[in-house]
Amino acid sequence: MRTLKVYEIYPYAIEIKAKVLDVFESNGKPCAVLSETILFPEGGGQPGDRGTIGEADVLDVIQANDEILHILDRKIELGKTSVILDWGRRYDNMQQHTGQHLLTAVAQDRFRWATTAFHLGPDLCDIELDTPQISPSMRLELEEAVIEEIIANKKVITTSVSLEEYGNMKVRSRGLPDGHSGSVRLVEIEGLDINTCGGTHLASTSELESIKLLDTESIRGGTRLFFIFGKRVRSRLEAHEKRLQQLRTFLGRPDDGLVDAVEQRISHEKELERSLRHADDELATVYAKLLKDKQSVLLSEHFENKDSTFLQKLARQILESTNDRLLFITAEKDGNYFFNLCATPISQADIPKLGREVATLLNGRGGGSGKQFQGKFTEISKLEEAREMIMHQIIF
Repeated sequence: MRTLKVYEIYPYAIEIKAKVLDVFESNGKPCAVLSETILFPEGGGQPGDRGTIGEADVLDVIQANDEILHILDRKIELGKTSVILDWGRRYDNMQQHTGQHLLTAVAQDRFRWATTAFHLGPDLCDIELDTPQISPSMRLELEEAVIEEIIANKKVITTSVSLEEYGNMKVRSRGLPDGHSGSVRLVEIEGLDINTCGGTHLASTSELESIKLLDTESIRGGTRLFFIFGKRVRSRLEAHEKRLQQLRTFLGRPDDGLVDAVEQRISHEKELERSLRHADDELATVYAKLLKDKQSVLLSEHFENKDSTFLQKLARQILESTNDRLLFITAEKDGNYFFNLCATPISQADIPKLGREVATLLNGRGGGSGKQFQGKFTEISKLEEAREMIMHQIIF
């Protein structure tokens, strides 16, 4: 490999000078290989770093064919340049990754829950543990055990050993990659854990600041446990406080009364919905009677602030008529337009065919079979033309 991995030697380096050894394109994006880099390439569950190389933004960093490739937003020239790390993003990754090591170690040693997989996400991280369930009380117990290790301020030490030395050590690992040769990189949490890992880590557990275990879900016979460490805990708490402040202002209640206030509002809204449905039923009955009393084969009406459900209620009652009638009703609600075309059982009108013609005229779409066709449309200005077209079909 041509690139010196400064991020392994000193993960706290934020800016260095390096030489651009090679530039080329990969998948349509400019790429660069450097003499040395502080930018970690994606791997081992840790996301790749971001930053800048000269004037170019680093979009991704990957390791391929024994080279560390820096994917850029623009082409750069060969020669000396500056490399600057997006430190906020890196430190967050270091907190989550080191935290995952600690969480895995404590879960194994205190509770005999082995980690079978983990994922470091941009907002939430998770590990999969080989236990069928974790109760809320057990989750809190695990959280407190991890916090004890954070407060203990244990050193996090990175070393490299030979394959022979590695074979004689007790290391927590899922095994080395097939065909691995050369030294093995180890990350140790002093007195607690030794693990194979190529990622970047903090210098001590105290830098983790805090942990919050958020939720669990069953997966593949085990349990997925969601967590956050460090600044993410404070950021999440800040976001929650802003939402609570808005809810306190909106609902006029203190924190301990917010849930009751929301439940009361939901209950009230459900009661209003029931009342509105009942009123719509009654209104549909009234309009059905008024329409059936008209001395016309085509019954047509447009309704404001009503939707397709109301039209269906009205159509059902019209369809019960024993007279030869066609019904063409439309409605508008929240900027959406609905139509329903139907005929009584004794009518000879081809409603599916007529419905498709109406939908085309109104720049709409819909469907139906038998004696009813319904849909949505946009050309409200062509309603009268649609009525005339339907009347023409009735006459001829």
